[in-house]
Amino acid sequence: MNAIYPAPLVLLDLETTGANPTTDRITEVGLLQVDAEGIASWSSLVNPCQSIPPFIQRLTGIDDAMVADAPLLADLAAQLQEKLRNRIFVAHNARFDYTFLRNEFKRLGLTFRAKVLCTVQLSRKLYPDEFKHSLDALIARHGLKYHGERHRALTDAELIYQFLQAAVKDLGAERVQQAIDELIRPPALPAQIDESVIDDLPDTAGVYVFYGENDEALWIGSSSNIRRRVLQHFGKKANEGPAAYLARDLRRIDWIETSGDLGSALLERKLIQELRPRMNPVVRQKVDQTQSVWEIALPKAVRGEEITALQPKLLPLSQLATARGELFGPFRGAREAQNIMNRVIKGQGLCRQVLGLEAPRKEGGPCTAHLQGDCRGACIGREAMGLHNGRLLAALAKHKLAPWPYAGAIAIAEGPEWAPVLHVIDNWCYLGQIGDVNELAELIATSKPAYDVDMAKLIRSEIKKLVDKIQQI
Repeated sequence: MNAIYPAPLVLLDLETTGANPTTDRITEVGLLQVDAEGIASWSSLVNPCQSIPPFIQRLTGIDDAMVADAPLLADLAAQLQEKLRNRIFVAHNARFDYTFLRNEFKRLGLTFRAKVLCTVQLSRKLYPDEFKHSLDALIARHGLKYHGERHRALTDAELIYQFLQAAVKDLGAERVQQAIDELIRPPALPAQIDESVIDDLPDTAGVYVFYGENDEALWIGSSSNIRRRVLQHFGKKANEGPAAYLARDLRRIDWIETSGDLGSALLERKLIQELRPRMNPVVRQKVDQTQSVWEIALPKAVRGEEITALQPKLLPLSQLATARGELFGPFRGAREAQNIMNRVIKGQGLCRQVLGLEAPRKEGGPCTAHLQGDCRGACIGREAMGLHNGRLLAALAKHKLAPWPYAGAIAIAEGPEWAPVLHVIDNWCYLGQIGDVNELAELIATSKPAYDVDMAKLIRSEIKKLVDKIQQI
């Protein structure tokens, strides 16, 4: 038994070419084995078979020349697996290191699973009044000492061990061991979901899909941390309300990693459109889901002729391409569109009869609303038609459908500068993502975009952020 925890530990740190475990590679491994027999250290540089970005070189001090003759991870895999076997995996921001290692082993056809202890989470649990829990913060708080280069793998692994020792000295071994037990306890899961599935979930941004019987989509969500968000579904309230039905019906979990939060939000909306998961709130709404706009054909001014009344016409979004008037919306359904128009009419004292939304009571007679004092009298000539038209357009102005401001599709870049992803958008619709501009033509040719109200709002907001950012430069 070691002084920190009864079970054998392996304290590990990795240096990598970047932050994405699917595209980046390991450049160095450093670890300490801690158990009843004492402490054993081991480290090795690793040839990542790809160039190391300049800012990573500056951060870690590891450059391309240093790893050129280093062993491949495939050459170290058997030795490394043996050092990790039957030990609790301990690291700072542990899911990062754990996911990187698992991905590297997976590429080699090897399986690796372990109980994982994150010392960031441990620090938060043991020192809840502290604001910062980075390794630099722990160095300053506990007076940790290091002799090697900071941001090198073995140096950082040794700093993790010093933190554990400091915590035991401050709070006692029993308190530290209790906190570790709580953090490594397996998550509560529905009986039909294997724990290994949760272990596979990445700690990166993306979208997850819960499937039920016959692969029916139950729920689609997005998060900057897929694993953490999925586990929240099975927390303390998993047996209450809709969460209980979701846990009961769940049979399979799938996920797609993205380059960041924008990619997650766009993909989430796209998948909701395509899969129509029955438990997502926007799908469960008991309203007409036919998205609509109001079209108002503006008459041309003709000298000497009486001004004609503007009459709104409700159109489905599928007819946007052929619309010729001013467009207002879009609305999530015909019911929402009609409710908006009803509020405008009542609030402005407009005439439903003049607007063509109500049949005339009798030739030349007032409308029902005028008799009730809710119409200003455009129906019987008491209000000029031009004024009536103007008040209608002014009241609907905030709902005016913004035209697409570009000549064609645009791409918004997201992700690290050395491997950005391009989100392609056209006419307020998300077409998909590409990794290279040479893929653009094929994406445009094969995509089948569908206008979605929430997607359009998301895109409009993101474009506004980018425009505002450019204007500030």
